[in-house]
Order: sequence, then C-alpha cells, then structure tokens
Amino acid sequence: MDFLRPASWEEALAAKAEHPTAVPIAGGTDVMVEINFDHRRPEYLLDLNRIAELREWETGEETVRLGASVPYTQIMEELRTELPGLALASHTVASPQIRNRGGVGGNLGTASPAGDAHPALLAAGCEVEVESVRGSRLIPIDDFYTGVKRNALAEDELIRAVHIKKADGPQQYSKVGTRNAMVIAVCAFGIALHPETRTVRTGIGSAAPTPIRAKAAEEFLNAALEEGGFWESKKIITPSIAKQFAELASGAANPIDDVRGTANYRRHAVGIMARRTLGWTWESYRGTSRGSTEGVA
Repeated sequence: MDFLRPASWEEALAAKAEHPTAVPIAGGTDVMVEINFDHRRPEYLLDLNRIAELREWETGEETVRLGASVPYTQIMEELRTELPGLALASHTVASPQIRNRGGVGGNLGTASPAGDAHPALLAAGCEVEVESVRGSRLIPIDDFYTGVKRNALAEDELIRAVHIKKADGPQQYSKVGTRNAMVIAVCAFGIALHPETRTVRTGIGSAAPTPIRAKAAEEFLNAALEEGGFWESKKIITPSIAKQFAELASGAANPIDDVRGTANYRRHAVGIMARRTLGWTWESYRGTSRGSTEGVA
C-alpha cells in the first residue's frame, strides 16, 4: 500500500487524477476500521491532512460553506446557531477523540446509510462541492447517494466542501443506538423547519440502503400546516397530524435485519423519532426561538 501526502489541494487533485483508485483519508474514522479488519486493502491512500483549507468554513448570507475536514467538535462549538441540526448530530458521533478528527466529508465519501451527518444534511438542504483536475461542480444532496456505500463522485473527484443552508427555523436530530457513545446508529432521524418557504424537510439514516428523505411525510405535513394556517397562528399541531406524519415517515423506511436491530424495530423507531422531533421543533417554533437543542433523545 502506497501513502500519498499532497501538500496542497492542487497536488491532491493531481494525485487523484493519476491514481483514481486512491482512497482519501482525513480523519480516518471509517477507512482505518476497514483496513484494520482487512475488509479493504487499497493500493493507494491519499492523505489530505496537510491541506488546511479543508478545515476552514465561511458563513454567507444564506449558506455555510463547510470544508470537508472541519471536525465535528468545531461544528458543535462554533456553528450551532447556523447549523443546529448538524451540531446535534455531531454530538452523537463516537467519542471526543473521534469528533476531534472526523468531519462531514468522511461521512459523505463513505456514504454509509448509518453515517450520523446524513439525516441532518438532508433535512437542512445542501450541495456537495466536488472537484477534479477537470473542474468543480455542486451535487445536490438528494442526488448524492446512489446506492449502498456509493455516491455520485467520479473516480477522479474529491469532496472539497459542503454548502449547507443556514437555519431559518428550528432543527432537530434523534438517534437510536445500543449505548450512549461509540455506537453505529440502529436508525436516526433529522428534521428541519423552514418557515421562510413554509416547508419541512426530513432525513432518515440507517433504515434504508441509502440515507433518504421521508418525502411523502413531508408533503403531507407541508399541506396540513398550510391548509390549517399553522405557520401564521403557531398553534399546537393536532395529534392526528403528528400521528399521520409519523406513520408516513415510518413507511418511507426500507430497513434490514442485522445485529443491531430488526427491520420492524427500525420502522417503529423511525415513526417514534419523527413524531417526537416534530413536537420538539414545533414547540421551539411556537416559542419563536431558533435551533433549540432541548429534548434530544
């Protein structure tokens, strides 16, 4: 196994073009596990840790441009207001040591359905900035996941940053695991209220072959909130609406049985998380606060 250590982004792109099978490594929290268990033996590892710009972010008027290697710890500490859902998801990632190393780019590159960042990214709405020596492009998050641990990257492309919409309303994240830390999600659910467009977006993790949105649940809830005048009145969402939203979210899941949980349990848990996170975000919206972090399960 050869170890490539580019000193700049341009060198990294050139190395990836010359060695398309090279596996990028930054935090290494996914790649090293596969290598240590001999599940993967790449010919080349492409070390991106010397490229400082991947650990930088900038806040624009509507979006945050988040470098692919910005550690989860910094997201939690410095971007909680702009990206509350992703900050909550970051809290659930492994241990403090791993949160200090890992970043969103690793989750996206691995594209595991159990990646903790995916539901929050889907709910917030974002685009993935990728680049090669041929040029750069933005991939909408809804088009990024193409299969089990597969994404829309071309073989010579690297993830540079993620452009995430700044929160204009409350966001929440919930994860079920077999213990409180250092655990792969049995299932996870993210939700974001977008009052400016009067829409709700969701994200489901570890309950389908890829991270997904519960689109039927979103469409139902968007219509119910609009028709009932909920956005203007901020009245309590009725139990029947919350129940239907939860059932549709559960129905969006397409899980499997594995050592962490059964398919039936995952469907049930997704519905419970959908109902609870909807309640938490709506109560936060009714209180006119933004990005509440209370009530996380």
